[in-house]
Amino acid sequence: MKLIDSIFRFVGLAPENAPAEATSTTPAHVTEAAGVTIDNDEDGWRRLSGDTRRDLSPTSQYRMRETAAFLWEANALANRMIELPIAFMLAEGVSLKHEDEVLQLVLNDFWNDPINCWDIKLERKVRELAMFGEQCWPTFVNEYTGHVRLGYLDPALIETVVHDPDNPEQPIGIVTVKDAKGRALRYRVIVNGPDEELFTSRTQAIRDTFIDGECFYYQVNVLSAGKRGRSDLLAVADWLDGYDSYLFNELERAQDTRAHIWDVTLTGSDQATVDARAKQMRTPGPRAIRVHNENEKWQAVAPDLNGNDSEAVARLFRNHALGGGTLPEHWFGGGGDVNRAVGAEMGEPTFKVMSMRQRLWKHILQNVGRYQLRKYLGARAVEPRWNDPQTQCEAVFPELTARDTTKWAAAMQQVVASVILATDRGLITEETSVALVQQIAGRLGVEFDAAEELKAARAEREKRQNDEAKRRQEEDFYREPISPPAGGNPAQQTPPADDAE
Repeated sequence: MKLIDSIFRFVGLAPENAPAEATSTTPAHVTEAAGVTIDNDEDGWRRLSGDTRRDLSPTSQYRMRETAAFLWEANALANRMIELPIAFMLAEGVSLKHEDEVLQLVLNDFWNDPINCWDIKLERKVRELAMFGEQCWPTFVNEYTGHVRLGYLDPALIETVVHDPDNPEQPIGIVTVKDAKGRALRYRVIVNGPDEELFTSRTQAIRDTFIDGECFYYQVNVLSAGKRGRSDLLAVADWLDGYDSYLFNELERAQDTRAHIWDVTLTGSDQATVDARAKQMRTPGPRAIRVHNENEKWQAVAPDLNGNDSEAVARLFRNHALGGGTLPEHWFGGGGDVNRAVGAEMGEPTFKVMSMRQRLWKHILQNVGRYQLRKYLGARAVEPRWNDPQTQCEAVFPELTARDTTKWAAAMQQVVASVILATDRGLITEETSVALVQQIAGRLGVEFDAAEELKAARAEREKRQNDEAKRRQEEDFYREPISPPAGGNPAQQTPPADDAE
């Protein structure tokens, strides 16, 4: 049975998943119009146009996670589709920064905590969010110091994700599966802000029932009305499995093409003679010697399996799977007709997708860092608002790839010359000129605000003009030449004081 039969089956599209009201205890279906043919199981189906559920069934959700874990472990192509983005996003390290020195030390303690150990565990969290589509981290807070440590809840242990009844986009609680004692934990999803400002009274009452602690919960590949995230490998799982199966079949065929048999022809012999000779024959070993007369002919026969098209078919399957993961072919050992220029252009869509995921993780880490700062300040009787500057921190990620500054440096030179000419001719304003330069500077990794930069440039230009005017004024001031006394050495004389100075 193909993987797609178990992964891509959505809730609400089959009789066995019909709602409770469509059971055998439901009254018989009644139709007012006469002469209309009705299927016996029509009341067991749900109209597609009336279905607003956007999640996989629990069984499909489970199979998706197990399939993703298996593919990552056993399928080389699937492994690279998960690992390559992680390497680009995290290889040079990530950190949390704050302008205040004391709060920076708080973030350092949180980041380097032996349990949190972000330098090591961040890689796992990024990997598993991509594989499973969701991550849940219960929090443990020291009420005296405000120090925060994070735990981990496997997505397989999540029974239900409860969303705000007044805002289906916002998860508010996590209910776990029951343990051996029949107890399910209820975690409140962390939202960095007071409940009374963020939720209605009805939602606050629901959140008050989640009494087993707080947790962070994040998802990817989820729709606004959905509750559970989906794996990055979901759409290409069957193609990855098919590609692997095809390669194994090709491996077996390659082994078969190297196999051969000995075809022996006995001229002028009857069946009895042939059978007797067959019993005497043994397969010759390497460099063996065979002696026979002209009536016996030996010939090695190898199968012709017509494997010339294997590479093209394998490339077709591989590129289809790689395209689903937005990875270019030459990133997985396939050169094709790619040269350096084409390869650079082919990588741009990949970097865009990675930038989106990096931006998500930047938000996640900043949100977690903000929670740590709020708890630290709260333990010291300081209750900052959710948007207080004290609780703002920045997650610093490495550049996804080395910048090719050559073309942008040339573009900067052309743009600067053009805006200077246009400004002198009165065609554009100085504000627009600086904004155009800002766009090119951003490509070179230099970010600035155009309005503030123009204001600072004007102030600096005015200062230079004033300094230049003062210098010229001092140079134009007449000073009477100094006459050395008779018989003295001019170099040893002390010049008289300048009355003007």
